[in-house]
Amino acid sequence: MKAIITASLLLAASSAIAQQAAAPPSAPPRPVWTVDTLPQPAPLTAETNRQPNPYRSEYGFLKLPAGRVMGSTSAVAVDSRGHIWVAERCGANSCGTSTIDPIMEFDAAGTFIKAFGGGLTVFPHGFTIDRDDNIWLTDARAMSGPNGGKGATVLKFSRDGKLLMTLGKPGVQGKGTDVFTEPNAVIVAKNGDIFVADGHEADRGVARILKYNKAGKFLMQWGQPGKGQGDLEVPHALAMDSKGRLYVGDRWNNRVQVYTQTGKLLNSWTQFGRPSGLFIDQNDMLYSADSESRRPVGYGYNPGWQRGIRIGSVKDGKVTAFIPDSEPEPDKYATSNAEGIWVGRDGVIYGAQVKERTVARHLPQK
Repeated sequence: MKAIITASLLLAASSAIAQQAAAPPSAPPRPVWTVDTLPQPAPLTAETNRQPNPYRSEYGFLKLPAGRVMGSTSAVAVDSRGHIWVAERCGANSCGTSTIDPIMEFDAAGTFIKAFGGGLTVFPHGFTIDRDDNIWLTDARAMSGPNGGKGATVLKFSRDGKLLMTLGKPGVQGKGTDVFTEPNAVIVAKNGDIFVADGHEADRGVARILKYNKAGKFLMQWGQPGKGQGDLEVPHALAMDSKGRLYVGDRWNNRVQVYTQTGKLLNSWTQFGRPSGLFIDQNDMLYSADSESRRPVGYGYNPGWQRGIRIGSVKDGKVTAFIPDSEPEPDKYATSNAEGIWVGRDGVIYGAQVKERTVARHLPQK
């Protein structure tokens, strides 16, 4: 009996450590979650983790300028010219006190071209490139300073680095329609409407999708924290298919939720794992990056699910390929493998990795 109690205490301590490791430094301590308070794990099937991997993975292909090191990154995208864009956290896991330019452009071969955005962000997080090659970045944390605040915003840049639009109020967090708490992701529809996912921490009372027109005028919002169908908790990623349906990576609830652009729930999928990042390509293939599934009770609880990238058509929702995480002991870490994800028109998958502080690419095997 004594051995059982000791083992239980060690497991609880390990879970608590993992929770605190994943929490932002400025956030209050996370609760120690239990099986009763956590969302249900995604149901397992005979095919879970068993799909083929038709990709070859490469790491370290981006050539950084002299003296520059890659920080944590959850943000990668590819523009119409095939250039690779990365927003990293200033050589560390925060840009709060740094003047380093966090947004970097590389050519298709991985050669550095330029960088911009220094001094404007705290925690670069979500990333997208619109039809006009404008760069959109969410900044998921906020801080004040002698020259004003920054963070908790969505920033739109031209590819030359000119700041074109700011959604939210720099340094101000809130639940109103003109401010964000922790903006995770942004995506732009064909007509220019802008969708933002807000709420990075579970059990903080914020989990919503906000919609704006192309000029940044607020149109509507939906979502509330919870575990039920249509509820959200940590809406961490956004993607849109060819029919304009919005896919939300409802990470804390271990599922992808599918909505109309006016917030009507169409579907709820658990077969794509615990989604940190989502992308849908021109063929309506969905790519879901699971960077958090873990067996211990606590943060990331989704036992039986292996971390990695799951791929399948949105037409039937069936997962047909799986790129497994290369981390041999994922239960020791709150995150590993890709969080941010993008797929080029040539089919190459790019994964932005927070723990490893790198961008990987996965090339289709011929």
